[in-house]
Amino acid sequence: MDEDILKKLRKDEDGLLTYEYIANNMGKCDSIMPELIDNIINVDRNGQFLVSTARYLYAIDKVKYAENIDRLVKASIEKDRERNYIPDLLPSLWGADYKDHVDELNAKDDNFRRIYKRVYQKGI
Repeated sequence: MDEDILKKLRKDEDGLLTYEYIANNMGKCDSIMPELIDNIINVDRNGQFLVSTARYLYAIDKVKYAENIDRLVKASIEKDRERNYIPDLLPSLWGADYKDHVDELNAKDDNFRRIYKRVYQKGI
């Protein structure tokens, strides 16, 4: 069954189908979550669904899905060259007050530092 689902999702053109599958099957697809994350990383060319999936998994259970979230964030940094989607990760993953903690977050979180550097090239 899982292999049939993964085979179908490998035909996903932009990540939307994979994102929807994760959202609609949360809790039932944990056993294949690494493969789903691999798939969305492979098919999402601009980071839109990578960011959406990272935000969704973070909202569901940031501890349980920490490794998957990290992989999605790293991939979104690489793919969202136009910075259309990664700015949404800042308040979603690091809190609405992230601007008050920039130095601390930059020092302890490489993903935050990389996103912040891209989004605020000249500082806040």
